[in-house]
Amino acid sequence: MVCSGHGASIVLLALSCLIVPITYASKLPSEVLDFIHGDTIKNAGCNTNLSGKRWAVLVAGSNGYDNYRHQADVCHAYQILKKGGLKDENIIVFMYDDIAFNDNNPRPGVIINEPNGADVYQGVPKDYTKDHANVKNFYAVILGNKSALTGGSGKVVNSGPNDHIFIYYTDHGGPGVLAMPNGEYMYAQDLNNVFYLEACESGSIFEGLLPNNLNIYATTASNVSEDSYAAYCPEDSTAVEEYDTCLGDLYSISWLEDSDKHDLRQETLQKQYEVVQRRTVAGVSDRSSHVMQYGNTEQSNECLYYYMGTNPANDNYTFVENPSSPSTLRVVNQRDANLLHFWHKYHKAPAGSHEKLKAQKELNGEISLRKHVDYSINHIGELLFGNGNSSKVLKTVRPSGQPIVDDWNCFKMLVSTYEKYCGSLSKYGTQHMRAIANMCNAGVTMKQMVAASTQTCFKIPPTY
Repeated sequence: MVCSGHGASIVLLALSCLIVPITYASKLPSEVLDFIHGDTIKNAGCNTNLSGKRWAVLVAGSNGYDNYRHQADVCHAYQILKKGGLKDENIIVFMYDDIAFNDNNPRPGVIINEPNGADVYQGVPKDYTKDHANVKNFYAVILGNKSALTGGSGKVVNSGPNDHIFIYYTDHGGPGVLAMPNGEYMYAQDLNNVFYLEACESGSIFEGLLPNNLNIYATTASNVSEDSYAAYCPEDSTAVEEYDTCLGDLYSISWLEDSDKHDLRQETLQKQYEVVQRRTVAGVSDRSSHVMQYGNTEQSNECLYYYMGTNPANDNYTFVENPSSPSTLRVVNQRDANLLHFWHKYHKAPAGSHEKLKAQKELNGEISLRKHVDYSINHIGELLFGNGNSSKVLKTVRPSGQPIVDDWNCFKMLVSTYEKYCGSLSKYGTQHMRAIANMCNAGVTMKQMVAASTQTCFKIPPTY
């Protein structure tokens, strides 16, 4: 996803969730403010006489070995940017950093993003890890606000008027929200900036929020009402079997592997969008998502080189207009990838072993949590709207061009109320964010939500 314009230019990529209009614009560095409110530039082509610096913010929004793929995506993105000429001082990485040396990793200290792939972990900056990989630090980084940081390397985007900013987020998401490894959700209203976004219902981050008259271009893995997909999963290849987890995400590996081989001085954002769109569909209509564009699409004529640099090894690479699509690639719904991981661990563990019992506990815990979340949201809806109307209200998808919710404060309040009385929605449960947003749109108050939640959730299941 790219933002480009009169001042600093921003690129935003998102795999699994949502992004919102810039409510923090007043806090942005002055150069970025000039960019946001400046005149839209004409198509710049691929002029390599680039002034200013390139900046990149890479975010893996999950933790846990079952979510291996998200940190693998981010590490792979770092390697592309590094080969493209970006300096470590200008690449800021958010990742929990619990994968490379995880007990489950068959190659300790190594992370791969494809079967039999090269190590993408080596050299990755550990800027914001563990508890420091949180929403507040992310906002502080993209706003260039060092005083708001809590821990971490202290690196922030300190952009000038001619700089280009690339933001990539990959993880689970839900309507109107993105998850982070720690702390609160990232809400679309608070975020709407720019990046490649890989997440379920990721289009809902921008839908009705990102105007087309700003110098911002964004692309996402899915539209407002569909999930995105994990790829390179255990059942896809014997080379992945030993990992028991998916190595990448379909949308992410599509743009990453495209960037790996092309001369990015010769490829525009639009060209890559088309390639990624074709590959993400992958000829399997019931197991694919619709890659989307938002914001000022005129900027898609800009060259990827402006934001990512280019690997000298790819000089003069001839672009293939219609590359073949990996139709044999098996994909797994983003929300079910961890279930697949737990199942493989259980299935492969020796009968009667401690590993078998532990894997069974993890699998049963995940199934129990899912049943609890599904039941509690549906039951709360029935209490609020009646058995006959509940499903219709909770599943309503608003018309194109409208944000998921009108009152974002109500949305945040009802989410926190649910989690107070019923426990965490979990990464799986973020798919129910639309139901909670629709409660706000229907006029549900916090008092009503408290009453329905306490009546529904007598016992919160343990979290595994």
